[in-house]
Amino acid sequence: MEYRSGFIAIVGRPNAGKSTLLNALLKEKIAIMSDKPNTTRNNISGILTNEDAQYIFVDTPGIHKPQQQLGRVLNKNAYTAMEDCDCIAWIIDVTQSFGSGDEFILSRIQSLHKPVILIVNKVDCISKEKLMKKLLNWQSKFDFNEIVPISALKKNNIEELLKVFYKYLPEGPMLFPEEMKSDHDLNFQMCEIVREKILFKTHDEIPHSIAVLLEKKEITDKGMKLQMMVVVDRDSQKGILIGKQGNMIRSIRLDAQKELSKKCNCRVELELYVRVEKNWRNHEQKIKEFGLDELNDDFD
Repeated sequence: MEYRSGFIAIVGRPNAGKSTLLNALLKEKIAIMSDKPNTTRNNISGILTNEDAQYIFVDTPGIHKPQQQLGRVLNKNAYTAMEDCDCIAWIIDVTQSFGSGDEFILSRIQSLHKPVILIVNKVDCISKEKLMKKLLNWQSKFDFNEIVPISALKKNNIEELLKVFYKYLPEGPMLFPEEMKSDHDLNFQMCEIVREKILFKTHDEIPHSIAVLLEKKEITDKGMKLQMMVVVDRDSQKGILIGKQGNMIRSIRLDAQKELSKKCNCRVELELYVRVEKNWRNHEQKIKEFGLDELNDDFD
């Protein structure tokens, strides 16, 4: 039996369900999830190795109209993944209307001449009649190689989607070791877990002005001690994050500690500090320093 391996870029508007889909495909939490746009900032590769194929899924930041330098960097990360992949998986939220964000993605896709699978997500949220109308409307927009309806959250039709992807992978050997699940190391994943808890707990008060950095990691016979720095870009956000009598930061720390202990299979002690870096999202050097710009190429 021939073996296949290749890269599949998962692209779409913010909140279409890209990270939820990645985690469903891998049957494991690789990318953090929240209902905030642009939760994903880095191109996070999730690697699924089967006996006949190795799928390397690249979860990209949601493509959007950028307001700051950080937004431009996130778009650049997504465009690079689209250019370097073997197949584009464009995921849409079927409950949303076709908008300018989709138009933007479509124009990029048209210039790349790659196989494009349209993944119609959240089909469990609308009636069959509405779904048929939406599918016909999307079919008229572009000559997609395949259109696959799914529910990423409920993991409906995920196996079928894998069969579709298989057809578009080139023949070739494994590109990563069989046991590898992600190209991002544990330190990155641990910082992301803390960021997810902050997004969940602070709702809209601390949008995307936060970065989480691992300052210190100590392995002891009792487990692991971690010190992390949470960076915000305004003094008022520091106050919100710490909360009245330190209640908010304590709640974030305990939730993160619980998930980190589970992930690392050991007792984790977490310390969190908050630092203000004024307007860091517009400073290229800071964006690089915080590990959010992994590419050096210039893109529009």
